[in-house]
Amino acid sequence: MSLINNENDAMRLARTIMSDIALYNQDKIRHSIKNDSLFVDMAEQLEEGRKLYDTRVDPAMPGRWIPYNRAIVDVLVKQFGDTDSDIW
Repeated sequence: MSLINNENDAMRLARTIMSDIALYNQDKIRHSIKNDSLFVDMAEQLEEGRKLYDTRVDPAMPGRWIPYNRAIVDVLVKQFGDTDSDIW
């Protein structure tokens, strides 16, 4: 298997990883957003996703972590934007 070396494919992978995390952790994510503890509560899942992403994306790709970090916000956080929270 060849490594991903372009931003579009890296973004697609990152969004897929975040979609899976969101699908299997909906209640935990809502609770974490409500309590402003998302990154603490989801640290294990985000790290597992980061490791998967790291094995599939070429280390030489410029800005290689930008798609992963963007997917956290675009997929994981935005889809739960209707959660009652003091942070928004």
